[in-house]
Amino acid sequence: MTRSLDDAILHLRTNEREIGTWLLKTQGDVDVTADHDAFLLSHVDHWAVREIVLYIKRTLRRLDQTSRTTFTLIEPGSCFVGWLAEIALAADRSYMLEGTFEGSEHTEPIFQLTGMNAGPLTMDNHLTRLTTRFWGRDDAVARVESLVGEPLDAVEASDAELVTFAYDDIDWDDELRLAIEERASFSPDALTGMEANLRFPGPETMETKIFGRLTAWQNWIFTRPNASGSDGALQRYGTGRRPDFDRKRT
Repeated sequence: MTRSLDDAILHLRTNEREIGTWLLKTQGDVDVTADHDAFLLSHVDHWAVREIVLYIKRTLRRLDQTSRTTFTLIEPGSCFVGWLAEIALAADRSYMLEGTFEGSEHTEPIFQLTGMNAGPLTMDNHLTRLTTRFWGRDDAVARVESLVGEPLDAVEASDAELVTFAYDDIDWDDELRLAIEERASFSPDALTGMEANLRFPGPETMETKIFGRLTAWQNWIFTRPNASGSDGALQRYGTGRRPDFDRKRT
């Protein structure tokens, strides 16, 4: 499954460069996912398990370093548990449904942390995504780590600040549509830079300097016509005319 996710990320990054917003979903059995995490953690000294965990870690870092807007949708039938919950923590925004959809055969979605969220899967800043999310708030990190193993519904996950928004089925479609259309109206290059900055707070490392700063800003944004071209944002600023953006992402 990790190999399939890695392949999908690389395919979209290389071959679908005008798709600027990714909607990330999961589907599966919550209990099986939690048991899988427990198995990996209990056998982490075994060479094969160690390689699996490192492969998961590398794939999640590839997602962190991807210059696309990422929204996670936590819906009925989702299994954002343990290391799959890292996908939601890595996303720029996460939307979780309160309750379920009318006529759905699935129960309301849950969000659940495991031991995989508390250490093995660090980011390029050498911090976990939980620590990165609550950077400078040690009390908040301790609070969410105390929720490991607890299945959280949308209201509980929102109160714990683990998801960005929680909506009921009446508002779900409209709120998502507005969010996607809003992002599509922005400069792709500006989003590349701002999203990279927001994803890597905390201490600077060699990885964040290269992938979160240098590649995003100096080697891409400042040399692109979206900013400095004749129809770019800088040339048309204050004229009342909208810039003409190249929608391709790096």
